[in-house]
Amino acid sequence: MVYMNDQPRPYGGVDGARRVEQRRESLIEAGLELMGSPEPELTVRGVCKQAGVAARYFYESFADRDALMSAVYDSVVTDIAISTQAAVDTAESEHDKAVAGIANIVQTIARDPRRGRLLFSTALTNPILANRRRDSTMAFVGLLAGNAKTFYRLGDSRQLTLTATFLVGGLAQTLSAWLDGYIDVTEEELVSECAAILLAPSMNQPD
Repeated sequence: MVYMNDQPRPYGGVDGARRVEQRRESLIEAGLELMGSPEPELTVRGVCKQAGVAARYFYESFADRDALMSAVYDSVVTDIAISTQAAVDTAESEHDKAVAGIANIVQTIARDPRRGRLLFSTALTNPILANRRRDSTMAFVGLLAGNAKTFYRLGDSRQLTLTATFLVGGLAQTLSAWLDGYIDVTEEELVSECAAILLAPSMNQPD
């Protein structure tokens, strides 16, 4: 949504609407840089400076700081959800699907720790992020349940939701501890152990 009254005009051969989108993308990337830092602090002035965008342009894309914060979080979660589902879809066996999904998440946050801090860091306690984290947790619960209900042999049941919620919440806490250095394992070890935990519920179901 554009909040400024003036309609964007073409400049330097670039369509006005595209320039608005480019500034929005720059602000989201700058927001991720600031929110995902070891000592996160996000202000309108700070994010505009980081993005190299004049402060007056902030409000053509975002109503306020909280709107930007939500957009940054949603962008990261959407990217991870899409890439994780794609990784799962390319695998064949249930074991390989679990490994592929976990590996994608671990590799993503290992390559870009900013994303891991945004998703899991306890230093980010803003109520907007708390709500977003709750919503994204349930989205990933749905993703896991949708992929695993046949494998777990639970069908569409409360037990499936309970199991998926427990596993997603536990995985989030594990990844947070790993990022903070409380769990001393390699990426490969983390993927292997977490995949084994995700597969464990299937071992307890009757044939």
